[in-house]
Order: sequence, then structure tokens, then C-alpha cells
Amino acid sequence: MELNSKKKLHALSLAEKIQVLELLDESKMSQSEVARRFQVSQPQISRICKNKEKLLADWCSGTANRERKRKRESKYSGIDEALLCWYHIARAKAWDITGPMLLHKAKELADIMGQDFVPSIGWLVRWKRRNNVGFGARHVLTPPFPPESPTLGLMCQAQPLPLSLKDFIPEDVFGCAEVPLLYRAVPDRRVPCDQVQVLLCANSRGTEKRRILVGGLQAAPRCFFGVSSEALPATYHPDLSIPWSEWLAQFDQDMGQQGRKVALLLAARVVEELVGPPGLHHVRLLPLATSSTTPSLPSSVVWAFKAHYRHRLLGKLAAVQTKRDGASLTEAGTGITVLDALHMAAAAWAKVPPQLILSSFIQEGLAPGKTSLSPDIASEIPPVPTGLSQEEFSRFVDLEGEEVGPGMCKEETGAEDQEGAREDSFEPLPTKADALQALGTLRRWFECNGASPELFEKFYDCEAEVERLCCL
Repeated sequence: MELNSKKKLHALSLAEKIQVLELLDESKMSQSEVARRFQVSQPQISRICKNKEKLLADWCSGTANRERKRKRESKYSGIDEALLCWYHIARAKAWDITGPMLLHKAKELADIMGQDFVPSIGWLVRWKRRNNVGFGARHVLTPPFPPESPTLGLMCQAQPLPLSLKDFIPEDVFGCAEVPLLYRAVPDRRVPCDQVQVLLCANSRGTEKRRILVGGLQAAPRCFFGVSSEALPATYHPDLSIPWSEWLAQFDQDMGQQGRKVALLLAARVVEELVGPPGLHHVRLLPLATSSTTPSLPSSVVWAFKAHYRHRLLGKLAAVQTKRDGASLTEAGTGITVLDALHMAAAAWAKVPPQLILSSFIQEGLAPGKTSLSPDIASEIPPVPTGLSQEEFSRFVDLEGEEVGPGMCKEETGAEDQEGAREDSFEPLPTKADALQALGTLRRWFECNGASPELFEKFYDCEAEVERLCCL
């Protein structure tokens, strides 16, 4: 019966091994007595004594996981040590280090060392355990952000903004802003009923621009009939107020999927209006003081977005005028729909150059560095449209800041009602045959009007994609 019984293996942690060494040094206990106290075999105590210097070195280094029971050496010890060295340098610079960042750096170090090594998630987990990264308060890989403060007043009185920003690399610092936009206004004429609210968000390097959100007055615009929500170029919310809780939750989820911890600059007013704690785990809110004049997204970035939108709007209105002889800009503007606005807003946001965003964040003191707007970037700002002076175009871009005359909203609404009354039903949805015929018409128009080879290349890409969708 005793021959078949097996003694259960009891491995000691690093902390317990140090206790064994202390007992052997400070007392007169034998190895057998210490083995009985820790319920292990005497040969295991003997091995601990033989490895005394190495165990003490691991204990004193402060980087070893003291609860680890077995130490498995890495097959790529050179990469292991090089990455740990880089990690300590990054922590000394107060960088916010993420898992993907460590994997990328490990691969980069392997290439430099000439080793055929592709780090995996499992390797990273073992590396963290070996080097006590992520264990204890001394070496934390990605310190979890504490839950939102119970009182918003305490949150707003937190440490100064520059100190908070130092906890993040520039690529992980985001700014956002609510932008009121009269989506079909023309110079010298604006209608409050035509206003939408646009939410812009980008990181301080300009390398990442979030999908824009547009809030409008209409719950279900007629122009959305038959349109797939997945095909919309922007997120539409049927209310002028931004749904901050839902938007922040989606932002937090996206950052979690990327294994990132990011900071989001927000106006104090927005934080105060949030209903209940957002429960964010990967996004830390950095509210700007109420008295601060620093915007949560640089004003020059917002101006560039609006300038691109107005420029595109005037181009579309001019095209409508050529189609309808004698139509004024105001009459042409009545044909601009909320769906048109979503497309133009998405195109305008894509046109804002990353270097402009970077320069703007630096000038506002929201990112480190010294830079100025280069001539190449300045050339990407839309030119002044024909027929307008620089002053007139600038006033047109900032049209939302001017007062709106009384009674104009009623006039525009009446025009929409009259237009809708003439439509007995929704416009039929285009078929695959209609799409292919439209491609043929567009190509023929290009051929007859001397389109450039570059334009034809873009058309060929569009044509191939339409034909692919028609085959589904």
C-alpha cells in the first residue's frame, strides 16, 4: 500500500527559499528539520543551499517575482535581458508602456541581434513573470487606472495637466471637441434648423483620427431611407447633444482591444455633465480647468476642418447651379441633405493633415516639441474659393459664431415641407443595373471632358469595387 503512494511535490517560492536560508544561518536547525517544517524533501533544501548566492541576488535585485516557485530560463536570454533594459529606461522616462509596444520592441531587438524570433503573447506573459513586470507596485507594466473619482470636484482638482500628460506617450494623448456646424449654409445666410453637432477626436501626433460623430435634429432623415448604417461615413445620432457615455464606452472598448491605455482631454463642462461614472478601464479623462483657455482640441484643427467642409460645400453648390440654370446659392443649398453633410464632414476630417494637428498640439502646450507650420502643410489648407475674399471666406468658415436673424428657421422649414409634399413616396432604391449604368455614364463623361490619367486610375478602383459588390 505504501509502495503505491506517491509523495506530493511541494515547490517553494523565492520568498520561502530565502526563509529557509535565514533559518539555516540564524538557527542551529539541520537541513532535515527545516525540510520537515516546510514539508519538502531534504535534497530540495540541499539544492537551495547550493544556489544560495543566485537566490540572494534575485531577491535583492527587486525585479524577480518573489512568489514564483520555478524559474524557467528563456531560450532567447539575450532578447530577454535587452528588452528588460529598454523597459527600465522607458519607465524612467514615465512612458505608458503597453503589451503591443513590448512585443514590437522585442521583435525589433531580435532583428538587431540577428535572431529569428517572433514574440508571442505567451512569451510576453512568461517574460513578465520572469522579470516581475506587472507584479507589485515597483514595476508595473500598464498600471490600471483607478475608477473615476466619486466626486467630480475632486477630479477637476487633480494634479496639473502637464504632470498628467507625462504619464502617456504623445501617440496615446487624445483631444476632442464638439463643433457646431450649419451644414448647408451659404455666405451671408444661415438657418439654425440646419445645424448639426460634430464630434472630432484625434491624438496629439495626428496619426490617429477617430471616426466622427454627427448629431442632428432629425430622428430619421428621409435621405437615410434604404442606406445601411454600416455604409455611413460617420456615426449619426438623432439629437444635437453628444451621447458622451456611449461614445466613451466605445472608445474605451476600442483601446482595450488594442491593449492600450490612453488619455483623453475633455472640457470640464463635459465631465460635469456626465451622468454617473463612465466605468472606463483603458481611457483616462483629463478634464481642463473651467478657467483654462486651452481647448481640448486645438482651435486651428477645428478651423481647418470647417474650412475644408465649407470649401467642399461651395464646390457642390456650384455644381448644382450648373445643373439648374439660374438657381442661386441659397436655392442650391436646399438640396443638400444630412447624408450629404455626413459625407462632406468625413471628407473634410480626412483632409486635415497630421502635421497640422501635431503643430497645433505643440503650440497649445499639449504635446512636447518645437515645430512650425511648414509650407507643404500650409498648401494643404483649402484655397479661398473664387468670388470670395480671404476675409469673406474666413467669416464664412466661422459662420456659427454670428447671430441668426429671427424667422429664418420657419422659412426654411416651410420650404422643406413644400418639397416633401410634392413627393408621394420615397425615391426607389438604385439597383445593380443602375449602378453599372451610372459607371458607364461617368466614364463616358470623363472621356468627353478630357479627364487626367490620375483621375481614370481612381475611377478604375471605384469601378472594380462596384463590380465586385454587384457580384455578391
